[in-house]
Amino acid sequence: MHGSHHHHGPAGHSHSGHGHAHAPADFGRAFAIGTALNLGFVLIEGLAGIATGSMALLADAGHNLSDVLGLLIAWGGASLAKRPASRRFTYGLSSSTILGALANAVLLLFAVGAIALEAVQRLGSPAPVPGATVMIVAGIGIVINTATALLFMRGSKHDLNIRGAYLHMAADAAVSAAVVVGGALILFTGKTWIDPALSLLIVVVILWSTWGLLRESVVLALHAVPPGIDAEKVEEALATLPGVSRVHDLHIWSMSTTQVALTAHLQMPDGHPGDAFLHDVQHRLEHDFGIHHMTLQIEIGDGDPCRLHSGHGAGHD
Repeated sequence: MHGSHHHHGPAGHSHSGHGHAHAPADFGRAFAIGTALNLGFVLIEGLAGIATGSMALLADAGHNLSDVLGLLIAWGGASLAKRPASRRFTYGLSSSTILGALANAVLLLFAVGAIALEAVQRLGSPAPVPGATVMIVAGIGIVINTATALLFMRGSKHDLNIRGAYLHMAADAAVSAAVVVGGALILFTGKTWIDPALSLLIVVVILWSTWGLLRESVVLALHAVPPGIDAEKVEEALATLPGVSRVHDLHIWSMSTTQVALTAHLQMPDGHPGDAFLHDVQHRLEHDFGIHHMTLQIEIGDGDPCRLHSGHGAGHD
């Protein structure tokens, strides 16, 4: 005998134990403003870098250009996630946000590789750089990047796709601040090697901010149990429900960067408990673990083991 219950929770929510929050569901305006601001700044910074011969400005402009592409990728993922489910894409395109976060991380890695290569070449033959101009342009960058980061700050804690955009902008603000300091040092010391050395520092900052995004997006893409959810506690919660003698074939994965799904088989020898039981379980999973969509199969007998499974309730690494 089988019973199932499906539920889709609102995007952008997490629940008890995971920081109850109400982030805006639509960041379309934030993406539009952030993209326009950063495109304008890339143009200004790139032209200033060429005119002054500053590798630090060109490196930062290249990074900012990658961030514009990153914003567009994140924006595209968020937009595709809103499309309704179809007969072919039965979960809709919500996983696009995971792909967007992963693409953002990979894009940043390519950007830092190009910056590092040019910086190392410049260290061998550093060129003179006008420190004052570098400081002014980078100062503009601090304002623009901080303003853009603030647009995404509210949703960054609960949506990996939005976090990718936020990390890009926050890292850029820090990098621009470092460029201002570098410009001041060049202005007062006249040391030309400071500019390419600063570019390498920028590479380190970007790598540091990107690693967590890359790791977590790969984890979600591989359908692992999302960070912040303890699979053993979920299994225990299901096993202690009235009438449940055994839980098996438990799977927990991310449908998107904001929604989590669960499937499980519950062995209940006394028979199907009714729809009210399923509704109560759904509410508990959403409230206690932030799991928005569940499918439960009720079994009176032992049930057939899942071929994907090794016999453990929630699976182990």
